[in-house]
Amino acid sequence: MNHGFQQQTFYLPGLDDAPAEIHGQLATVQRSQRRKAAIDDGMNPELVIGADFDGFLGIPIIKRPDEFIIPSGIIPFSKRNCNTDMNLAVGFYEMDTEFSDVPTHPQRFVEEFRKRPLISPDCSLYRDAPLAVQIANTYRNRAIGYYYQSHGAYVIPHIRWGNSLTYTTEVLPERLAFLGVEKHSIVAIGTYGCIRTRDDKREFRAGLEAMMETLEPEIVLVYGPMPDQIFKPYLHTAAFRQYNDWISRVHGRA
Repeated sequence: MNHGFQQQTFYLPGLDDAPAEIHGQLATVQRSQRRKAAIDDGMNPELVIGADFDGFLGIPIIKRPDEFIIPSGIIPFSKRNCNTDMNLAVGFYEMDTEFSDVPTHPQRFVEEFRKRPLISPDCSLYRDAPLAVQIANTYRNRAIGYYYQSHGAYVIPHIRWGNSLTYTTEVLPERLAFLGVEKHSIVAIGTYGCIRTRDDKREFRAGLEAMMETLEPEIVLVYGPMPDQIFKPYLHTAAFRQYNDWISRVHGRA
């Protein structure tokens, strides 16, 4: 799915004459300072230095790993210190405010996230949100995932779709929800709180079908319930692994 896009070099005043060995360090510092300006685009360009980009929209690509690691469980970012089991993947299935430090201060977590599997952030894609917001949050998911992958973390891309505009080509020339993820990889999805109503189930089923068709994943990690009425048609096409949500896990509920 790599369309050959390469990250463009950012112009950094005063950097041209710096010795080559400190270019990277100076660039990081200056970009951080620039993001403190009164007007900030909020997209953290330093996250995608060196990335390849996917599709017309230029979504950063999280690479397919050389080997697949299936975690023993998934622990929310905000609860990660409650259990130090290195076989647990850190996930972001919680309010976006709980992990706001991750995109704003990504360097703080590099060493920590290298120690166990990391699922890229579940940035909210509400079905009634403007398409621009759904595009931005898909970009943010992949940008953060790419950043930590490029710094040595084992990253599993989280796939989230919103309304049909994100998993069809009704408006966009590509299926937004699946950009930035390579085929035949390991992916994670979440059903927790997302399949409560009839409309929820219909939308989720349609998005799942589109994901399986587009990405053809080899392994699918599912955070939350995995009802047969939604998943049964796809169980023969990939290896699915279901995980209880954190509340059910700590209370020992099946």
